[in-house]
Amino acid sequence: MIEFRNVSHWYGEGPDRTEVLSNINLTIAEGEFLAIVGFTGSGKTTLVNLMTGLLQPSAGQVLYRGEPITGPAPERGIIFQNYSLLPWLSVYQNVALAVDEVYDDWPKGRRDAHIRKFVEMVGLSHAIDKHPGELSGGMRQRVSIARVLATDPDLLLMDEPLGALDALTRGNLQDEILRIWSANRRTAVLITNDVDEGIYMADRIIPLDPGPAAGLGPEFRIDLERPRDKTDMNHDPHFKRVRTDILNYLVGLGEASRPPRDGSLRLPDLQPILPGTRSFVSRWRRA
Repeated sequence: MIEFRNVSHWYGEGPDRTEVLSNINLTIAEGEFLAIVGFTGSGKTTLVNLMTGLLQPSAGQVLYRGEPITGPAPERGIIFQNYSLLPWLSVYQNVALAVDEVYDDWPKGRRDAHIRKFVEMVGLSHAIDKHPGELSGGMRQRVSIARVLATDPDLLLMDEPLGALDALTRGNLQDEILRIWSANRRTAVLITNDVDEGIYMADRIIPLDPGPAAGLGPEFRIDLERPRDKTDMNHDPHFKRVRTDILNYLVGLGEASRPPRDGSLRLPDLQPILPGTRSFVSRWRRA
């Protein structure tokens, strides 16, 4: 469904050029649930934005069903980390915004039933007329999920959608997303920095090596039957093994990216400004 062919992406040119991704080659099969894990700032959001069409590659090609991606399209829906809801619209209206755009040829009654179906699906029928400011973080994310799923995308992209939530809400929404995904087995890509979340939700995990010029690491297959139970997983030998392998790989990347310890890293020669000195008094007066 999605293919990256020798994709690189950078910002700026000449001496100001910063290469974020370098020579990415990736194939995502139809119906697959893929997780991309990596450190903050490694380029995960850039990678997913190339799939949505919000960004164009600086080099190489990103293909959707064999055709180059030239811009956003409703068949590639994305759930953002920051909800992206319009605060002056209700839950119903935020979901309707997407439904009315994609299904503008439907009669009003059909669109209304469709909107209410997906609001109910994420358990927010009781809050359908509330505005984002009246909702908790988990409820806002449910609205975001309903809005994307209501457009019935072929490809569901999730850019750390649960990263800002508390552990209990995060776990509940993981189950909610998996329940909805299992109903139609759409292709899904999850961007996350949580290894356990990736193992619980995905069929395959690929680490993104730290940038600049980040590349993809080795893939890890998750051979656990669905539906998965978090308690049982903790005692599963395959879960323990693959979790250890991924964490060891990421720890190795982190160690490799640390500054040298041999004294070759030189810090600026800073001198403290002590109380009682003229510089200290003049700075205190200016403050």
